Amino acid sequence: MIMKKLHDAGVRSEHAYMAGIASIGLSLVSWMGSAVAEPAGVDRADRWGIFIGEWAPTFFCMGLALAQYEHGEDNPVYAHDPRVAAST
Repeated sequence: MIMKKLHDAGVRSEHAYMAGIASIGLSLVSWMGSAVAEPAGVDRADRWGIFIGEWAPTFFCMGLALAQYEHGEDNPVYAHDPRVAAST
């Protein structure tokens, strides 16, 4: 279970949410920086911004999954999962 391994490694839902917010900011910064510094112009800047901008939904989804995992037995998603019951 990926969320269990991440949780055991110390990653919490707040960390994933902050990474999502940071990736939105990084997307804007990379787009602006690439538009100014790259000789390829706006096309490459758009690709960089979109590439980094697609990380945000992934981090937010990981944050939701970690939040569900953190609620443990109180969470109906994991209430009848024998893998969770066996690991506690």
